[in-house]
Amino acid sequence: MTNVYSFDGILVFGLLFICTCAYLKKVPRLNSWLLSEKKGVWGVFYKAAIIGTRLHIAVAASCLIMAFYIIFLK
Repeated sequence: MTNVYSFDGILVFGLLFICTCAYLKKVPRLNSWLLSEKKGVWGVFYKAAIIGTRLHIAVAASCLIMAFYIIFLK
């Protein structure tokens, strides 16, 4: 189990948040509802979705590395 208050937990949470927002950007109804704001608190979802779509190779590699780390090394 990964603790949220550790550095590992923060990295896992960040990666899952970015991956989830990038996935939600592909769903038309959720894209217009959740990712329409570009500023403020709701803008965090939009910015995470942009990071997930533009850096999809780096995000996917980071997810694989983090999964390997959690399963085998931790």
